[in-house]
Amino acid sequence: MPLYEYLCRDCGMKFELLRGINQADEPAPCTQCGSHRTGRLISLFAAVSDGKIVAGPTGCTTCSSHTCAGCGLHG
Repeated sequence: MPLYEYLCRDCGMKFELLRGINQADEPAPCTQCGSHRTGRLISLFAAVSDGKIVAGPTGCTTCSSHTCAGCGLHG
């Protein structure tokens, strides 16, 4: 089951929920204030493939480079 990130428009709380794909875009109650005025956020990801880190669309979350070639760690 995927883990999704949400943002509450009332209190500003960011929170995560495990939900089925068919529920991803449905309003999720805020874990802090209970509001249903929430929206799903775009999440970054990173994965390991053949011993190399494969980063999401904006680069690795451990450095400021936007491509793995930029930092030289994950050539």
